[in-house]
Amino acid sequence: MTTMLTMPRLVIAGTGSGVGKTTIVTGLLAVLKRRGFAVQSYKIGPDYIDPGFHRLASGKPAHNLDTWLVPAEEIVPLFAKTAAGNDLAIIEGVMGLYDGGRGGISSTAAIAKQLSAPVILVVDARSAGESVAATVLGFKNYDPDLNIAGVIVNRMGSPSHKAIVAEALARLGIPVFGYIFRDSSLAVPERHLGLTPVTETDAGAAVAAMAERISSQVTVDALVEVAASAPPLLLPQPKQAPAVKTVRIGVAQDEGFSFYYPESLAVLEALGAEIVPFSPLRDKALPDVAGLIFGGGFPEMFLADLAANSAMHKAVREAVEQGMPVYAECGGLMYLARQVTAFDGKVFEMTGVVPAACAMQSRLQTVGYVEVTACGDNILCRAGDKLRGHEFHFSLMEPMGGGEDFPWAFMFEKMRTGNVYPGGYAVGNVLASYLHMHFAGNPAAAARFISSCKEYWCAREDD
Repeated sequence: MTTMLTMPRLVIAGTGSGVGKTTIVTGLLAVLKRRGFAVQSYKIGPDYIDPGFHRLASGKPAHNLDTWLVPAEEIVPLFAKTAAGNDLAIIEGVMGLYDGGRGGISSTAAIAKQLSAPVILVVDARSAGESVAATVLGFKNYDPDLNIAGVIVNRMGSPSHKAIVAEALARLGIPVFGYIFRDSSLAVPERHLGLTPVTETDAGAAVAAMAERISSQVTVDALVEVAASAPPLLLPQPKQAPAVKTVRIGVAQDEGFSFYYPESLAVLEALGAEIVPFSPLRDKALPDVAGLIFGGGFPEMFLADLAANSAMHKAVREAVEQGMPVYAECGGLMYLARQVTAFDGKVFEMTGVVPAACAMQSRLQTVGYVEVTACGDNILCRAGDKLRGHEFHFSLMEPMGGGEDFPWAFMFEKMRTGNVYPGGYAVGNVLASYLHMHFAGNPAAAARFISSCKEYWCAREDD
């Protein structure tokens, strides 16, 4: 049985990274919210930071759309589930319009076509005039099946600059929905992994400035009309989720650990989990739970505070010793290690669950999609099972005392290069690695983790 979803929707794409997509989308979301729209936002690709700005502007958690992390056939159902009850959806692209993983997987263009969504192309005119029109024409003609409904020209230098660009675009008959002039006040703080998360900054003033600029220099009403032109989506029958919560899982959530896909946690909830947030930075004890998840984030910016909270270190070690399932990704791996060396060379003691040391590096160590193969049975999968995910980190992990007998969790394979290498740590009830994963794309892993947590809880209750 199928149903139809009528949902106004719009993709804001770019000719490349750094053209101002996040600023424009954040400002647009804030303007629409002020005008009384219930608007749901999305980010294409494996991004944790941009969705934080979306949430601040719209008042709602943003969701990621990625056909490497989640099977392509699940994208429309995921979109339909999360967009339901809203007036419209705004989707921010990744990198350039046609960029994605190897073979164009999870590109903005591919997902826009999958969602039958009109595209607004953002062009940076900072170092161009009439050539802006040639750029837009090339993007429009590259894939005639893609509905590029118009453009927003960003970083105009002057009224005369605008006149040159506008005349060139008018000759092509390409609709323009805004000319945005350069403004340094719209800049958002950045650090080694991109924008600084809103959990660490007072970004309210920046969002307000973005909204003011979009309101005055973009034809928002016309964009709403374009969004309304999107055709209905054909949907499969929705899956039923259990209503009863059968197991509590603690999830580290504070300024140091904030990298979670909302729909990934929702998969655990659909399997009967109650998500219980806690803070490795501030809490002195763990909540009463049957399992722990330490996601990624920026623990390297809070190493002194994390090291000083010895009570939490002890609580985590005791939970591990008692057999509680513990899953950690990237920053979570760093927290479970024995120590972390900061950018300035200072060494900070961590929980010591993983017999390894992590050290921040001056350059990005790896970024991109990966597929991992389990080296042995663990709390997510069996030996030989494969999981999809991505990596993005500046730190390196080195086993303490050498890696000859180190219990590596996975063999990683980089999708872009084919390079294969061991990574992570898996012993008993602990699994930690640099892998960032989405449970919606790895449902068997979610079910196995829930089962592990239930087994631990039942064993504890029987003691």
